[in-house]
Amino acid sequence: MENFDELLKKYADFIVRVGVNPQPGQTLIINCPLEGAPLARLCVRSAYEAGARDVQVNWSDDAVARARMELGSEEALTDLKPWQLRRYLDYAESEGGVCVLHLIADDPELYVGIDGNKISRVNAARRAFMEEWQEYTMNDRVQWSIAALPSVPWAKKVFPELDADAAMEALWKLIFDVCRVTGGDPVNEWQAHMERLSTLRDKMNALDLESVHFESSNGTDLTVGLADQAVWESAASKSEKGVVFLPNIPTEEVFTAPHKDRVEGVVYGTKPYVFNGQLIKNFHVTFEKGRVVDYHAEQGQVLLGRLLDGDEGSRSIGEVALVPASSPINRSGKLFYSTLFDENAACHIAFGASYPGTTKGGTALTKEELLARGMNQSRLHEDVMIGAEDSHITGKCRDGRTVELFRDGVWVL
Repeated sequence: MENFDELLKKYADFIVRVGVNPQPGQTLIINCPLEGAPLARLCVRSAYEAGARDVQVNWSDDAVARARMELGSEEALTDLKPWQLRRYLDYAESEGGVCVLHLIADDPELYVGIDGNKISRVNAARRAFMEEWQEYTMNDRVQWSIAALPSVPWAKKVFPELDADAAMEALWKLIFDVCRVTGGDPVNEWQAHMERLSTLRDKMNALDLESVHFESSNGTDLTVGLADQAVWESAASKSEKGVVFLPNIPTEEVFTAPHKDRVEGVVYGTKPYVFNGQLIKNFHVTFEKGRVVDYHAEQGQVLLGRLLDGDEGSRSIGEVALVPASSPINRSGKLFYSTLFDENAACHIAFGASYPGTTKGGTALTKEELLARGMNQSRLHEDVMIGAEDSHITGKCRDGRTVELFRDGVWVL
């Protein structure tokens, strides 16, 4: 790619300055795989130029992660030490505060062939251990953002017909395209995009909906009742200090909180889902009174069961998101095998926790107060894609009106 270095720098500047948006005096923590070092170095420089007080980089490696999960004892893998939590909390509690950028290069099948029960128990233990930090991110108390870069296993999964080098180049090009970097001015492109999504968000909030209904020819017939005082949100978030940031790069969604007890019907997954480094394909789930009572998957059914049995809240959903089939990710015609991208190619729901900010004043409420509004509680938050090319979505307003939201997979609002 002849202008790769130029595009990579634009990408780095964008994900730092618009994505995580470090403020003067803040510390930025970057979590990055080893193959992302060139991008991480550019992000470090961009963050300092934006006024960050310090930038810390935590390195990871998929080969090491797989070896530890495969060969390490469960006792050792769940023997988590206080510093692993405090490295985030100490900065979050400091005067300057912290923000976090996750650079990911996921291998969709990293843990294939490893005992799935072991993986689930280890990951559940890690989530429980990090719950205090998760409170910061779920409540947008700090800025956080996730952006991607290719790895060879991921690139070969997306482009199996190409050799490794060609697949890496093709995936880089695809990421630059759908993240609006290729055009040369990603900051202004994203400002315009965020304004469009904000307009849709405001229209959705003005409707004062009590539920949304999904239908498609694959058999989906799902009614999602909304949490009390539910608020629709869009691309940009705002920290408790009023700093605007972009949690997911890319993003195409307008989303809110379902009521944990008011989801009814059946829904079919429209894209494979990666959970614990393994694939779930062609699944459907049935809800009664907000909880999954039946499920099936052509591939990964046992894995889907583990997801749904993760904790008390994982059989209910904490998010419902509207994404048009006209999104750049869907128009690319590629399945990314990465939730970060695939959730922005299709409408989706998330098993597990609600974002407190999707109910009015929610970030200032206690867990008990959130629960009283129907906001789901869980250590999980796992997005699965349910939008189809022919999705028809309507909303029922609290005044009794029914409003058409999507026809043939795209907004009509």
